Amino acid sequence: MQGTESDREPSSPSGLLPPASADWWSWAHDVQDRIRDPSLTLILVLELAIILVAAPLTALGWPLAEAVLNTLIWLMVLIIVLLSRRRGAIVAIVLGIALTLGDLSPGGAWSPTPAGVLSRGGTILAFSALTWVVAHAVYAPGRITSHRLQGAVVVYLNLAMIFAAAYRVIWELSPTAFSNVPVASGLPGEFSLMLYFSLTTLTTTGSGDITPVHPFARSLANIESVVGQLYLAITVARLVTLELADRRR
Repeated sequence: MQGTESDREPSSPSGLLPPASADWWSWAHDVQDRIRDPSLTLILVLELAIILVAAPLTALGWPLAEAVLNTLIWLMVLIIVLLSRRRGAIVAIVLGIALTLGDLSPGGAWSPTPAGVLSRGGTILAFSALTWVVAHAVYAPGRITSHRLQGAVVVYLNLAMIFAAAYRVIWELSPTAFSNVPVASGLPGEFSLMLYFSLTTLTTTGSGDITPVHPFARSLANIESVVGQLYLAITVARLVTLELADRRR
C-alpha cells in the first residue's frame, strides 16, 4: 500500500541540502558532482590571483601581501579537498600542509635550511595531491565543458608551482645553483622569483635572466620543459577523445 504524500520524505529541490534520511555518501557524491565544474573555474581564478597579483606584491614587500597570498592558497586547498573522493589525496594534502606550516613556527628546533627543505617538500607533496584531484575531475568521462578546460589550465599552473618549490629546495641547499639570483634567505619574495623561472621554463619562453648552473637544477629545468610540452599534447588529445566519445553516446 502506497503512503500518502505527507508520509514521503521531503526532497531538496536544489539537491544541495541533506535529506532527512538517506545514504549520506551518495548525497555527498551528488553534491560534489554538482559543484565540480563551477569549482574548477573558481580554482583557476584563485590561482591566477596568486600568480599575477599576490606573488608579485609579496616580492615587492607590500604590507599584508603575504597574508593575502596565504589566504588565496588556503581557499584553493579547501575547495580541492571538498572535491576529492580519494582519502589518499586528502592525507597527502594534510601532510604536505603540516610540513609547510612547520617552517612558520617561531623558535623551532629546526635550523633554517632543514626547515626550508621540509617546507618546500610539503609544498611539493600538497600541490601534487591537489593536481591529482583536479586532473581526475578534468579527465573524468562526460561532456567537455568550458569549466573542465579551465581545470586543465589549473593543472598546468600547478605543475609550475610544484617545480618552483623543487627549485627552491636546490637553491637553499646550493646558494650558487642559479646565476643572477641572490643567496636564498627564506623570504616570501623568493617564491615569486622561482615561480617566474618555473613558468618561463614550463612554457619554454626562456627569458635568460635566470640561468640554472647546478647540474641538478639544469636536469630539473630540462624535465620541466619536456613535461610542459608533453602535457599540452596529451591534454589536447585526451580531451578531444572524451568529447568524441560523449558525442557518440
